[in-house]
Amino acid sequence: MELSPLRPQTTMAIEKLNRAARAAQLKVINMGKLVTGARMLPSLASVLISPVMEAITAVGPRPGAAAVQERQRLRQPYPNYRVIVLDDDVNTFQHVVECLVRHLPGMGPDRAWELAHRIDGEGAAEVWCGPQEQAEHYHQLLGAAGLTMAPLERA
Repeated sequence: MELSPLRPQTTMAIEKLNRAARAAQLKVINMGKLVTGARMLPSLASVLISPVMEAITAVGPRPGAAAVQERQRLRQPYPNYRVIVLDDDVNTFQHVVECLVRHLPGMGPDRAWELAHRIDGEGAAEVWCGPQEQAEHYHQLLGAAGLTMAPLERA
């Protein structure tokens, strides 16, 4: 058997394919071409792509593949936090609405009025939910504007 310039895993996979191909009266050449005698059978090459890949992966995992899989398993979505405004006897509806519209992105006056009524009726309302760093920022801005804030909660 002649030495192959291919990596040892690839050479071992080709040898495994040659053994399997002998049973089917075919011979696999290093670059994956199939021949019987001197005649080429390219259509069979596409049929054997799956076994080639199985043979290559059966030889063993690539170096570093376990580390990549481990990193993928460790990735978790960034946790969201809830910004909650509490009811109090100090702030007016108008002030609550102005603060929400001024400090929270995408907050319109209609939605702010709905939240102000919910705060008054239920005693508290979630006014924003998202990544911790942004939640801390909005919590601080609303608190500095005089609104009564609940501690940040993980969503």
